[in-house]
Amino acid sequence: MGAVRAINACNALRQPKMLESSSVLLFIVFALLFILLLLVVLIRKNGTAALIWNEIIREKITNFIMNQSKEQRILNFVLQNAVRGDPCSVVDTIDKYCSQKEWAMNVGNEKGLILDKTVEEVNPSVALELGTYCGYSAVRIARLLKAGARLLTVEFNPEFAAIAKQMIEFAGVQDKVKLLEGPSEGIIPQLKKKYEVDTLDFVFLDHWKDRYTPDTILLQECNLLRKGSVLLADNIIVPGAPEFVNYIRNNPRFQCTNYPSHLEYMKVEDAMEKAVFLG
Repeated sequence: MGAVRAINACNALRQPKMLESSSVLLFIVFALLFILLLLVVLIRKNGTAALIWNEIIREKITNFIMNQSKEQRILNFVLQNAVRGDPCSVVDTIDKYCSQKEWAMNVGNEKGLILDKTVEEVNPSVALELGTYCGYSAVRIARLLKAGARLLTVEFNPEFAAIAKQMIEFAGVQDKVKLLEGPSEGIIPQLKKKYEVDTLDFVFLDHWKDRYTPDTILLQECNLLRKGSVLLADNIIVPGAPEFVNYIRNNPRFQCTNYPSHLEYMKVEDAMEKAVFLG
């Protein structure tokens, strides 16, 4: 009888401790869920947080697990699902992958319409793209070029350049696009002599944001811009190009137009800046 009372007494002592442990565990679970919810909201609403999550954390983890780069995964998806020789199919397939599977720093479908409209308005004979990445915008621009027109696209990263080359060839626009591998500050001064460029009708800036201003200045110094040449700069809010915006809007040689939009494949606010060279 005494043993039973002792056991009951022990159980009575344990019950509050068990309840206390359960409460602590429940609190931790709810706290983790709350933190996770905050992270989701932050990633959707904050451009910097979204870029850190997609470009650093998520991408590195996925690359490690799959032993393959995100850019190679995008290319593989295109090769398996797009129609060879159809640039529109290639663009749509990349948009599908990046909006549904993995985010990537293409100009994207929403800002892509601004790019399309600008290219159609300018109707360039010679265009320059700074920042090829996987070849998305090169294909997007090339599909709108008139017969005999050409696009020179510059990519510093050799791995990205290799992916872009395959993407451009698969889309069937390799006759209109020439991919130049190397730093923009090294290639721009070579455009006239080495690549027989007189002046550029259209320039799409979508590379390192801290290169927007010096490369715009370099284009002028190399006499590559004519009266009416059009520059279109992406991501002037996220990740942002404040130095370029300040330079271009306060330069009497340019007439600027701002196009509010959203960061590619997200609801985060972004914008593009169009600058017409006045001579």
